[in-house]
Amino acid sequence: MRPNIQAAIVDLDGTMVDTLGDFEVALNHTLADLDLPPVTRALVERTVGKGSEHLIRSVLAHQLALPEAGVSACVTVDALYEAAWQRYQHHYLQCNGQHSAVYPGVQDALQGLSQAGVHLACLTNKPLSFAKPLLKAKGLDGFFKHVFGGDSFERKKPDPLPILKTCEALGTAVANTLMVGDSSNDAQAAHAAGCPVVLVTYGYNHGRPVQETPAAAWLDTLAHLPPWLQTRQG
Repeated sequence: MRPNIQAAIVDLDGTMVDTLGDFEVALNHTLADLDLPPVTRALVERTVGKGSEHLIRSVLAHQLALPEAGVSACVTVDALYEAAWQRYQHHYLQCNGQHSAVYPGVQDALQGLSQAGVHLACLTNKPLSFAKPLLKAKGLDGFFKHVFGGDSFERKKPDPLPILKTCEALGTAVANTLMVGDSSNDAQAAHAAGCPVVLVTYGYNHGRPVQETPAAAWLDTLAHLPPWLQTRQG
């Protein structure tokens, strides 16, 4: 018998909201402050999803290696990171939500899950100070019993700890809690925690087709989640 799903943990960037525009604007303002060349959207898409530190370090490493950067080999990612992080926080909070959009079907999915009695939590690797204002700005905050960011626990996804802690907060067993995400990052965390996982096909998966990642289902729109779940309950 399939486990009864009592709760769902939903990722944010690439799953509920297309935030590439916010990342691109904040990163390019940050890079301009550091006299480095602008980043491409394609690079941003490949590097988001593993937390802000990973994003900033990956972008700095890429931009410093460009010939047009014109920087000395002694200028390192570590040397620039603290200043980059401070400027990135400033710029991201300034533009948070202004260049992003809720994916089609997300509101309907969250409404359907809530009406079915499924408790909802948002779990993202985005800092909590970025995640909560974004959810509020997009009118999604009211659906969630809990919101946790990449700085809410000692470790981030793909470590299973955030999922285990979120299940504790929800008061549901891991086997009865569904992880909903857009990347191998989400799936690895779910598999390690013992949590079933569903992936959307339109998000950010580090430049790889998400169908390569094992999951219970791959959905082209989150609106398909409530009916998919209904056919599998019990």
